[in-house]
Amino acid sequence: MNTMLNATEMLAVLAAGVAAGAINAVVGSGTLVTFPVLLSLGFPPVVANVSNTVGLVPGSFSGAYAYRKDLAGHGRLLARLGVAGVLGGVTGGVLLLRLPPGAFRAIVPALIGLALVLVVVQPQLARALARRQGRDGSDPSAEVRRAGPLLLLGVFATGVYGGYFGAAQGVLLLGLLGVLLSTDLRWVNGVKNVLAGLVNGVAAVLFIALGTVAWQPALLIAAGSVVGGLIGGRWGRRLPPAVLRAAIVVVGLAALVNLLA
Repeated sequence: MNTMLNATEMLAVLAAGVAAGAINAVVGSGTLVTFPVLLSLGFPPVVANVSNTVGLVPGSFSGAYAYRKDLAGHGRLLARLGVAGVLGGVTGGVLLLRLPPGAFRAIVPALIGLALVLVVVQPQLARALARRQGRDGSDPSAEVRRAGPLLLLGVFATGVYGGYFGAAQGVLLLGLLGVLLSTDLRWVNGVKNVLAGLVNGVAAVLFIALGTVAWQPALLIAAGSVVGGLIGGRWGRRLPPAVLRAAIVVVGLAALVNLLA
């Protein structure tokens, strides 16, 4: 891919990377910010998706780093879940690279639609989980259940989704982990960030080895997403959720229009 961005376009991609990194650390769906930006700059959908995935990896891990204290002592559990997520991410990445580009154009609008629905209903999901554990939704003594076959299968399936496209992967993981693992939403969000980072990371390695990465936007997104991941992990809960959710829906709809035009 030889498309070179001008200064204005570079700033737009960098800003999108910061926003996506922060959104991914808080809830997920950052892809719905960066992916439409790359489409609007003329990158083909598969190239935009591959480059976006590669760029968001550092931000995923910076968001997970912000939750390191919450996750201390759970290394074995994270390893089991991580293996399931990585296997799913590899599967999804292979599907993206091996299926014809026309399949991506046909499938992704449906995935974006699903992602937007999940983003909209996420508050109801969070309230339902909070009601299970108490008034404020953040009981640090909430029980952490064992990672059984159903949870591992769910993490694998979410990894397949994340490796193929990834928008709202975090929302899927929040719901899955909140129901089957723990009702401590703060802790679950940290686990979500680790798993999403692993899925994006293994998919990125696959894309770099076998796919077509547009390195200029990928590196700009990477730089922005690191900053955004730290911001989201540390201060993301202070953002007005309704504003954040509305912005995600707007850019997601823009992506749908771009793909279906």
